[in-house]
Amino acid sequence: MNLSSFLIPAASAHKIETAEDVGATLHLEPNDTPRAGDAAKTWFALTRKGGKVIPLTECNCELAIYSQPRKTGETPLIQPTLEPVTAERYQGIPGAIITFPKPGAYQLELSGKPANGANFKPFELKFDVTVAAGTTKAPATQQETQTAQEVQNVNINQTEEPSFPLPVWAVGLGIVVIIGGIFAVVQRVRS
Repeated sequence: MNLSSFLIPAASAHKIETAEDVGATLHLEPNDTPRAGDAAKTWFALTRKGGKVIPLTECNCELAIYSQPRKTGETPLIQPTLEPVTAERYQGIPGAIITFPKPGAYQLELSGKPANGANFKPFELKFDVTVAAGTTKAPATQQETQTAQEVQNVNINQTEEPSFPLPVWAVGLGIVVIIGGIFAVVQRVRS
């Protein structure tokens, strides 16, 4: 299929995919270079052949994100909810905020069917994306969060109730003996 028939203005970093009679240009902020752990505003300039924009209100669209390499039958790593966004000259196009958990290769799969009387063929578009190392820590998985909470609880318990290898009375007795010894030395020096 000829990409020029979709009349999508192509920035050099934007990724363009087509299927059936639909095409889309993917844009990720900042500058099409997402970073792990940082929220990336993501949008798809979705158009029909001929250049007519397809707003989200006319598309039952879904977005699924997979880590690469992708295995057959694998469930998506992330399935963000698409919201209508206005970007560049496009209004109401599909978009989402995506936070990639770690650096590496991902595949974004945008699929859709016509809604509200729209006239285009169902489609599935796949975009390969490389995520750079981020400046902030990636969101923790549920297991990591639970483990961190358990460690925090242990640290709090240790702070509240310090454990001594010796009983408190033994420590007190040791202090009395030391003070008594110092007192005895001082008395000898005076005599």
